[in-house]
Amino acid sequence: MTEQAPYDVAIIGTGPGGYVAAIRAGQLGLKTAVIEKDSRFGGTCLLRGCIPTKALLHDAHLYQEVRKAARSGLFRMGEISVDFRKVQERKTNVVDRLSKSVDFLLRKNKVTVFRGTGTVVAPNRVEVRNDGALNEVISHHIIIATGSEAKSLPGYDVDERNILSNVGALDLAAIPKSIVIVGAGAVGVEFASIYNGFGTKVTLIEALEGILPIEDEEIGKELKRVFTKRGIDVYIKARLEGASSKDNNVEVTFQTEKGEVRKVTAEKLLMATGRAPNTANIGLEGIGVATDRGFIRVNEFMETNVNGVLAVGDVTPSPLFAHVASQEGIVAIERIAGRNPTPISYGLVPSCVYSDPQVGSVGLTETRAIQAGHKVRVGKFPFTAVSKARIEDATDGFVKVVADAKYGEILGVHMIGASVTELIAEATASMGLEATVDDLIHTIHAHPTLAEGIHEAMENVFGAAIHM
Repeated sequence: MTEQAPYDVAIIGTGPGGYVAAIRAGQLGLKTAVIEKDSRFGGTCLLRGCIPTKALLHDAHLYQEVRKAARSGLFRMGEISVDFRKVQERKTNVVDRLSKSVDFLLRKNKVTVFRGTGTVVAPNRVEVRNDGALNEVISHHIIIATGSEAKSLPGYDVDERNILSNVGALDLAAIPKSIVIVGAGAVGVEFASIYNGFGTKVTLIEALEGILPIEDEEIGKELKRVFTKRGIDVYIKARLEGASSKDNNVEVTFQTEKGEVRKVTAEKLLMATGRAPNTANIGLEGIGVATDRGFIRVNEFMETNVNGVLAVGDVTPSPLFAHVASQEGIVAIERIAGRNPTPISYGLVPSCVYSDPQVGSVGLTETRAIQAGHKVRVGKFPFTAVSKARIEDATDGFVKVVADAKYGEILGVHMIGASVTELIAEATASMGLEATVDDLIHTIHAHPTLAEGIHEAMENVFGAAIHM
């Protein structure tokens, strides 16, 4: 056992919460260590989640755009096909480059790296095991940033051959002819877009009343309409009853909302049924860290009930977004450094889904605003009436604004369409600055841009949209 000199902070995990915390700690002059069991930095988001998924989504969308251009006669070209090996190589290259960038930033900020699995054995000590070797890291503060992992429904064996998690779905050697996806949250609809874009027959099954059930109800309905138009079979209020592998296929049995029992045979089954925090077997119980259903309880400064131990990212019960984990990491470090950080306003966290079309939202849905006691006015504006959307042949979707009827306070903004994961930043900033609908109406938006849809939706809160 090698005992190290005391650190100011030791961080277990180098995902978006952990590595951002480590870099900020280095910037503030704190003596910092990170513990990472993976061979690369970046965590699930960079290595097996957000980044590789978006790389595949980009290429699937590009393939469809090229095919669309050829069909419309804009370009003369020969046979259009996908070299999936090249697609996967590009995805891997993107991930590798970004992971190496994290490595560089950790070294630049003088962060010490311990390779291995970290276990908290005291509020100021972490044991790190790596191939039989054991190190003990002594630190005044410890941050748990071990992230989350995909979870399947009970009774279904994810073998990453026929029955897949998101990890297996990212690393397929060939485009499957058919796939059944169970779960129509962000992961499910993104993979539905990827493989539908590459030509796979996709069946999407969701147990709740609509796809993307945490989003505004109208967003889910519009995405279902577009998916159906593109040949995806979407079943809502459907219950999975069984799945069995046979002859390199999977036979999936489910009950529809009408009570009919259906069987679908596909090459692959993807279980996109949520995530669970990685908090087991890392020593939390031994030092008395309070948890709830596996999630670590923290206050507004990311502190646990044990002095000196903090937690950030997917191990806490906050929204499971990389951008949330990163900001939580900064709050935690600035708290440790005595910087009096501003706590996160979780009601102003943007939600982005990178399906095709994309979804971006912030704030209250119409239903939740009404349930909270607000008298609301709603403004909607379709991208069919936005010039730039027409130019880009990207007219699916709309912008929806939920506002307080009396004062025009912006309670929520919900978008579905091209590039809305970029556009949502305007709504998030405006709500953070407590701008009203009237403020946005009097903010000139450049023409032609997709952002004009936001401007017109704001105008339409009071029935004054110009182009509708």
